[in-house]
Amino acid sequence: MKLDPTVCVFGEDVGHYGGSYKVTKGLADMFGDLRVLDTPIAENSFTGMGVGAGMKGLRPVVEGMNMGFLLLAYNQISNNCGMLHYTSGGQFKIPVVIRGPGGVGRQLGAEHSQRLESYFQSIPGLQMVACSTPYNAKGLMKAAIRSENPVVLFEHVLLYNLKEKIPDEEYVLCLEEAEMVRPGEHVTILTYSRMRYHVMQAAKTLVDKGYDPEVIDIRSLKPFDLHTIGNSIKKTHRVLIVEECMRTGGIGASLRSAIIDNFWDYLDAPIMCLSSQDVPTPYASTLEDATVVQPAQIVAAVEQICQ
Repeated sequence: MKLDPTVCVFGEDVGHYGGSYKVTKGLADMFGDLRVLDTPIAENSFTGMGVGAGMKGLRPVVEGMNMGFLLLAYNQISNNCGMLHYTSGGQFKIPVVIRGPGGVGRQLGAEHSQRLESYFQSIPGLQMVACSTPYNAKGLMKAAIRSENPVVLFEHVLLYNLKEKIPDEEYVLCLEEAEMVRPGEHVTILTYSRMRYHVMQAAKTLVDKGYDPEVIDIRSLKPFDLHTIGNSIKKTHRVLIVEECMRTGGIGASLRSAIIDNFWDYLDAPIMCLSSQDVPTPYASTLEDATVVQPAQIVAAVEQICQ
């Protein structure tokens, strides 16, 4: 925002309150109430305003206080944000970032535990990325703001308390690039967002059992980085997908399809996909845990694939 005066932020409580998870803390004092604009509780209205602002030359960052609330702005995100560059014959660019907390938290209930990546992945013209560390959150956010395309940046509600030393110098990450988290030889584990940490917890157990898993944080949910994914599959010949998204119509289903289309001949075993249960997320913590993939399930899946 210091470098580019066209960057602005819209959303509920993003101003002097600093956002529901304090992501925009201090920005209103630095840049004023017009560039860090508190909005009414009207997601369809302020998301549409963000699209219009992008059409007129601004670079809005639209925050959903909870990603589930952005279902109220689905028309603006799909018919406007994703398609206006095409339907205007290229007359307008939509350099808009839509971001906010989502995923299964701790007893937030069904409506506040949505994973909207499955809803948004079929929208033409929309790019999707998911951050998982402070380092890639900053790098992906910078890249998303500078992109000429509309980008949805998924943040996980349980990852805001992570701490990491990040470089003082400027850096920007590629929006279309996956991250190699752990090199390995026996099986490729593809994951993103919070599940990265469940996978790495499982990886410690797998190493003790004699397995050598390769872990990739795909980060780019649309499009997939098939170059990085493909090179890993050509080495390990086995794939496990771990996601918090729903099993039916989720990111894992699309990723499995892409792997079959492009790397079928390199597979020595069926692709396995561990996803959340196709049920509303329960409030009770024990039932909530039962709907989400746990490290022990990842260990069992790898053992099955590598038999």
